[in-house]
Amino acid sequence: MNIRENLEEFELKYLHPAAAKSLQAKRDLQEEECPIRTKFQRDKDRILHSKSFRRLKHKTQVFLSPEGDHYRTRLTHTLEVSQISRTIARALKLNEDLVEAISYGHDLGHTPFGHAGEFILKESGSYHHAKHSLRVVEKLENEGKGLNLTQETRDGILKHSKGKSPLVTEGNMPKTLEGEIVRISDKIAYINHDLEDAIRAGLLQESEIPDDVVKTLGKTKSERISTLVLSTINTTIENGYKHILMEEKVYQAMYKLRDFLYEKVYFSPPVVKELEKAKGILKALFEYYEKNYHEIPFYEKYLNLWGNYEPKQAAVDYIAGMTDRYAIKTYEKIYIPKSWHVI
Repeated sequence: MNIRENLEEFELKYLHPAAAKSLQAKRDLQEEECPIRTKFQRDKDRILHSKSFRRLKHKTQVFLSPEGDHYRTRLTHTLEVSQISRTIARALKLNEDLVEAISYGHDLGHTPFGHAGEFILKESGSYHHAKHSLRVVEKLENEGKGLNLTQETRDGILKHSKGKSPLVTEGNMPKTLEGEIVRISDKIAYINHDLEDAIRAGLLQESEIPDDVVKTLGKTKSERISTLVLSTINTTIENGYKHILMEEKVYQAMYKLRDFLYEKVYFSPPVVKELEKAKGILKALFEYYEKNYHEIPFYEKYLNLWGNYEPKQAAVDYIAGMTDRYAIKTYEKIYIPKSWHVI
């Protein structure tokens, strides 16, 4: 047996019966197996080495182009989701490699300037960041050929976002428990790190956090995350692994904290003011590239590869893939007059 086969045997022997097993994972396009890595490990590595993953370090989480070095970006958010997901998966004896792969890929489709960019592209067509994350790994990466990830990883990426609906919603639930872990870990991560960043930015004080939330979840970020993670682990075990669940009281406290952030941070005047500027930049870029789609660097190549490529979709693909600074630079190039130099 080679190393991969030993790992596959280990999963079958030691992981929980409800865990996803890499030996049983499927790809749309069959390929020769790696002698060292399982399918889920290869998924993780393909995402980690992709261009879209590297661009996450220059995409806004909440605060646009912060001067401080310690504010989150999409990349640091992704890594925190991965860490929380792996902690839960390890405790439940589920597949850590699969949750890591899903975590790495879940936000690849996010636009520059956070949800301000998503708002503009939604106006222009049927854009949703989870669906676009899937589009990135299926079509856009690897020079338009996609990454050929397993069905389990792709399903988790597509279904990682659930809005404010109850956790167990069968119609849009991931097919694996690992996908459900990432789904709830995404919330645990961003609620807590956005709160920490907002306090650092001076938008609110720790003393403003609702008393009942503090009483239920804890006073510090570490205490809150520990409470949420432990509740998820214990409640899932108590309910026989039917779904990844959290104690109702803890779950409601988490969402009360989320609503508090919407009121005090996400819709606060200083944040909204800058996001409105960002919306203006991306709206102008979309209108320009929808009309001038032949200027999109990969348009002709992908058209030849796929046989059909709608200009509106090409504009969405190009703009969604931009980093904050590239979007600003491109906007300046197109719309800001340059000083005339006499030759």
